[in-house]
Formats: sequence, C-alpha cells, structure tokens
Amino acid sequence: MNLPVLIVKRNTRSMAIPVGSIVVMNAMWLTDLEVARMSEDQFRNEKLYQATMSLARSMLEKSMISEEDYHEFDTIMLEKYQPIFGTLFSDISLN
Repeated sequence: MNLPVLIVKRNTRSMAIPVGSIVVMNAMWLTDLEVARMSEDQFRNEKLYQATMSLARSMLEKSMISEEDYHEFDTIMLEKYQPIFGTLFSDISLN
C-alpha cells in the first residue's frame, strides 16, 4: 500500500512584543506555510535508499566492510537515489 508523504516547509520571523511590562519577549509567527507532496518516485527512492543503507550499516557493524567503504558506498547511493530525508542522516557518525 502506497501512502502519500507530506513535507512541511515553514519560514518564521522574530519580533519583540512588550506584554504588560517593559520586558521584551520574543514571539514567532508563521509567515509562509507550504506543504509539498512527495511524489511516488521520490517515496520509492527514499525507501530504496534507506533499505540499502540499512544493509550496508549491518555489514559495517559485522566488519564485512570498512568505514571508508561504507562512506564511499553511501556517496554513490545518495547520488543514485537522491533521497530527501536520507541526506539528513548521511553525515551522522556511526559510532
């Protein structure tokens, strides 16, 4: 079953508002709220990248591949699948 994935993008702006005293309080409000739907191809690529890298992490943990091999493979998979969320995790240390 394929479920749509929504990506929420928001931009905020700071302002100072005195509230009942002379102390300034920071306030935030949404100035632009944009929701974009992930396409079926993007969703498929995200799943394939995450599954592939899960197997690669397992191989790394079992010392079947080196960290250098893992990072090289990750770079190739990032280029191949171009995942939206996968790039958030690609630079995280494995230790």
